[in-house]
Amino acid sequence: MLNLIGTYECKADAKGRVMMPSALKKQLAPVSPNGFVVKRAVFQPCLELYPMEEWNALMAKMGKLNRFNRKNNDFIRRFTAGVKTVELDATGRLLIPKDLMSFAGLSKELVLSSAINIVEIWDKNKYEQAITDAASDFADLAEEVMGDANDDDHGIS
Repeated sequence: MLNLIGTYECKADAKGRVMMPSALKKQLAPVSPNGFVVKRAVFQPCLELYPMEEWNALMAKMGKLNRFNRKNNDFIRRFTAGVKTVELDATGRLLIPKDLMSFAGLSKELVLSSAINIVEIWDKNKYEQAITDAASDFADLAEEVMGDANDDDHGIS
């Protein structure tokens, strides 16, 4: 499993091309030849960049959903709305499609933030605001999500 590390500031040019930071590019090197999928995030105003292997694993799970269940069908449609395949070009740039740039409100200043096996692509100001807004709630969230010491499957302890 891919385990990406780091948060990187970078710039997008007028065409939506982003130079992948070298430290992140090195981490993605083993999966870069197969390309990536970029999509709208579900919970935040950002984009998610999936290495193709990670995307295919996720689609295998979603492919098991019963499409004759209306909620499943609606979820699949909304989850995959606007999905695009992308690749790093010969100079290590990623072209972010205009419609997805618009969805996430991306401007020139961006943050690429690792999220275990994917990369979140944020407008820098929105990222800073999201981190600031979540700071006060993070201790409670960490305790709720990771703090059950008696449950080896869901807690760190």
